[in-house]
Amino acid sequence: MKFSVVRETLLKPLQLVAGVVERKQTMPVLANVLVEVKDQTLTLTGSDSEVELIGHVTLDECEEGRITVPARKLMDICKSLPDSAVIEFTLDDQKAVIRSGRSRFSLSTLPADEFPNIKDMQGELTVSVAQNKVRRLIERTGFAMANQDVRYYLNGMLFEVADGQLRAVSTDGHRLATAVEDAQVSGDLTQVIVPRKGVLELNRLLNDSDDTVELTIGTNHIRARVAEYVFTSKLVDGKFPDYHRVIPQKNEKIVIADRSELRQVFLRASILSNEKYRGVRLILSNGMLQVYANNPEQEEAEESVLVQYQGDKLEVGFNVGYLLDVLGVLDSQEVRLSLSDSNTSSALIEEAQSHAAQYVVMPMRL
Repeated sequence: MKFSVVRETLLKPLQLVAGVVERKQTMPVLANVLVEVKDQTLTLTGSDSEVELIGHVTLDECEEGRITVPARKLMDICKSLPDSAVIEFTLDDQKAVIRSGRSRFSLSTLPADEFPNIKDMQGELTVSVAQNKVRRLIERTGFAMANQDVRYYLNGMLFEVADGQLRAVSTDGHRLATAVEDAQVSGDLTQVIVPRKGVLELNRLLNDSDDTVELTIGTNHIRARVAEYVFTSKLVDGKFPDYHRVIPQKNEKIVIADRSELRQVFLRASILSNEKYRGVRLILSNGMLQVYANNPEQEEAEESVLVQYQGDKLEVGFNVGYLLDVLGVLDSQEVRLSLSDSNTSSALIEEAQSHAAQYVVMPMRL
């Protein structure tokens, strides 16, 4: 096995592939990256047995073979070499030897046959959509994913395909985020839960271009083909909550506010909110929203902002961090808050002129 490649050509796919590799592994081979040369192509594969990423690099002169080498060490070696350096990789007596200029490194290896292979999946449904649209879906909803929740089905993102659209939904039980984009779909309505790590790694792979990503959704896996990369993730085996029931339909108190101004008000008020509970009290009256925060040190913050609202006075509490997360991912100049009289009713936040993204935040008792 032998190949030569320019540092930059190898470094980008290696960094993406090595990102899948966990630092702590149950199997030693999972700390390695699979390096394979065949048909003038270098293939790099990283896996944690749940998520797999494969990158391809075209080679000129090479000798075929396959082996696994420590992912982090190989990446660090490549990063430490000067720009435009030529890297020569050879296999010598089960040691991977890397040469570049006057530098020489010898890495331990493990047999390629020990490397786990996520089984070939039977695709049931295919979705073609622009990379920037998928990335936008993930960035608009990913912050609401649960992290290490005992309700394991919340530790990921629901992807729903229906009626020529791809929808993403995430919730941690305190807030819910959903967004939708148009897509080319071949297949029937389907819902799958992609685990948190799979969502984050897929997002790393995407860019802001209009280039197409092809998603194939099977019974147990989702696969994405992006340029010279193939990403595969196992799915979470569980039932996601019915998000339709969570979105309030009868909130009749409507507030229209400048998104940027509202975000600044919440940011300033949050400085003196309780560090643990982050609660702020909102008081609505005609044309005005007042925001109050305090903490155990008896410190207080008061803010007020002009809004479009006509109706009865309303007082309700929220976690200010949840409100800031929503306002941070919306793009529109104005946002719409839909509220109810009840202190137990959640708030619905959307862009003023669009229903493409919806956010539900549960209230707090203050």
